[in-house]
Amino acid sequence: MRNWRWVLLALALLLAWLQYRFWFGPGNSGEVMTLEAQVEHQNRDNDGLQQRNDALAAEVQDLKDGQAAIEERARSELGMIKPGEKFYRVVEDAPVAPVRAPAAAPVVEHPADVP
Repeated sequence: MRNWRWVLLALALLLAWLQYRFWFGPGNSGEVMTLEAQVEHQNRDNDGLQQRNDALAAEVQDLKDGQAAIEERARSELGMIKPGEKFYRVVEDAPVAPVRAPAAAPVVEHPADVP
């Protein structure tokens, strides 16, 4: 009978020690949840960067293969035109500040002019 008490006490102490390590020790559950959140955030960042890389790779491939992309880029970024084309530039009117009437000169009365 006495041996069972010692075994139960040892098991209870072992359980308490394991629980302490689980909640407060190195690699505890809080650290694990924090690391999982960081991994999820990094995966979202990586997905966005992968989409950007795919778009850039498609643009590079288009520039290597197609003349239309090169022509469009030369027109939009460098302002180039083909020989024989006419270039029209449309400039919108800038807002004009309202014209203010000039201020009237102040009237100064001289004491000699007052009756």
